[in-house]
Amino acid sequence: MNRTRAVVIGAGVVGAACARELSLAGFDVLVLDRGRPAGGTTSHGEGNLLVSDKGPGAELRLAQLSARLWPEIAAELGDACEFDPKGGIVVATTEAGARALSAFAAEQAEAGVRTETLSTVDLAAAEPALTREVTAAVRYPEDAQVQPAGATLALLGSALAHGARLRTGTEVTGAVVRGGRITGVRVPAEVIDADIVVNAAGPWAGEVSTRLGAPIAVRPRRGEVLVTTPMPGVVRHKVYDADYVGAVGSGAGELQTSAVVESTRGGTILIGSSRRRVGFDDAIVPDVLSAIAAKALRLFPSLASAAVMRAYGGFRPYVDDHLPVLGEDPRLENLWHATGHEGAGIGLSVGTARLLRELLTGVPPSMPVDEFTVDRPAVLA
Repeated sequence: MNRTRAVVIGAGVVGAACARELSLAGFDVLVLDRGRPAGGTTSHGEGNLLVSDKGPGAELRLAQLSARLWPEIAAELGDACEFDPKGGIVVATTEAGARALSAFAAEQAEAGVRTETLSTVDLAAAEPALTREVTAAVRYPEDAQVQPAGATLALLGSALAHGARLRTGTEVTGAVVRGGRITGVRVPAEVIDADIVVNAAGPWAGEVSTRLGAPIAVRPRRGEVLVTTPMPGVVRHKVYDADYVGAVGSGAGELQTSAVVESTRGGTILIGSSRRRVGFDDAIVPDVLSAIAAKALRLFPSLASAAVMRAYGGFRPYVDDHLPVLGEDPRLENLWHATGHEGAGIGLSVGTARLLRELLTGVPPSMPVDEFTVDRPAVLA
């Protein structure tokens, strides 16, 4: 049995998925988190498992790998995940947007994504409450959703059932390095020995990497979400305006908003989305929430009477080239990074974890990982 000692830093969804895969492979896994499981970025997301917002390339291939894994993993983990393969619908509301959406969907289809162009009649049947001022609509049957905190705790529970251990309230303050390789991490009043260390600290991965002596350029990018009181059946898919894809791919630091609307199993409606770079400033800004709501109302006018019961915001791990970071650090042997997924971490977590397991056990990876490596300009800048 492989009893390689692996310390995973971060008990969010990516860290939990990595801990599960490594535990299944026989590693001696210890998960460290300065707070509690799913207490950071993970609990401030929407639980999206999307292929619809990704153009052809490495990130889409990772999303497709994850889309294949999620159903089987969710079936194993049980109802705590609240896995819902409801599909997504992307709409355009201008002629220019329709042309761009059609071209984008065609490129995705060539890359193996299932797409369905919807007629006006089909769209009305799929989403009766949606505005009729739509110039194009594409359904993505492979899009799905989980309850992010529930899925993370289930992944972590599976890891623990296979021998992993968890320490909460434990902050990593530094590394022990010998001969150019990391041999342990420092926590208050203690050194924890390790054969490998996995930095899965999400938007805090940049700060953690600096403490470990191998800084990577992962920064926080903030997003906000509104939550209504339960309105079962009003929104049936994840529905968003085609300009969401542009917001995801933009590197601009100023506020960007787009209409993203979907329901949960409990009937509440999640309304997003926003993106802005404000460091770790966690203030809720009313103007941002107003901008989000205004765009959502253009898609679903009936939400004007909805009661918003809360709003929340979270930080996403942002990298300038918009690609995850996965691989061993070229400057410090046995330090591995699994971060940089920005708002796609829930969906990409299980694929990322599978690739990490394969790379660490010498199994040919399920897809090429060259574009995710640490030694690229956007990461080492």
